[in-house]
Amino acid sequence: MVLDSTENLSARELTDQHPIFEEVIATSEDMHLLGVKVSKVLRAGDLAILIGPLGAGKTTFTRGVGEGLEVEGNVSSPTFVVARTHKREGKAPFVHVDAYRLGSPAELDDLDIPFASSIVFVEWGKGLTNDISENWLEVEIARDTTGATEDRQVKITGFGERWAGISI
Repeated sequence: MVLDSTENLSARELTDQHPIFEEVIATSEDMHLLGVKVSKVLRAGDLAILIGPLGAGKTTFTRGVGEGLEVEGNVSSPTFVVARTHKREGKAPFVHVDAYRLGSPAELDDLDIPFASSIVFVEWGKGLTNDISENWLEVEIARDTTGATEDRQVKITGFGERWAGISI
């Protein structure tokens, strides 16, 4: 499992990235708990792009984020509805997007997500969110393709000054 998030990055992205977390996660419970930990550093306007193959643990991670943010209702995969907004009592909503079936940034824009006033997690969003924010997280999850373990290599990188000095 090798992760290389520098592939296809602009010069600005290469110079303004901040490593936040990199570790092997052995169980789905640990993936969920990592999401809870990440939730503690999030605020309105934060955007996270989740990268990984089917079954990597993107939704499990996001479910943990939702728990940590104390969202109303259950966080589940928005595959068939594309985006779900989870309310939070008196706080910025949490928007979970599954962009797998979206073909362009314009289709993401058509969802009218209030990015500046929400915490937004986009599964399959690489390449669709380029002009949304100057600051974002990339959460890369790679699983053991040999089938020998359930291990996931997780790498979280922050882009932009918002993420300077942040660690999990």
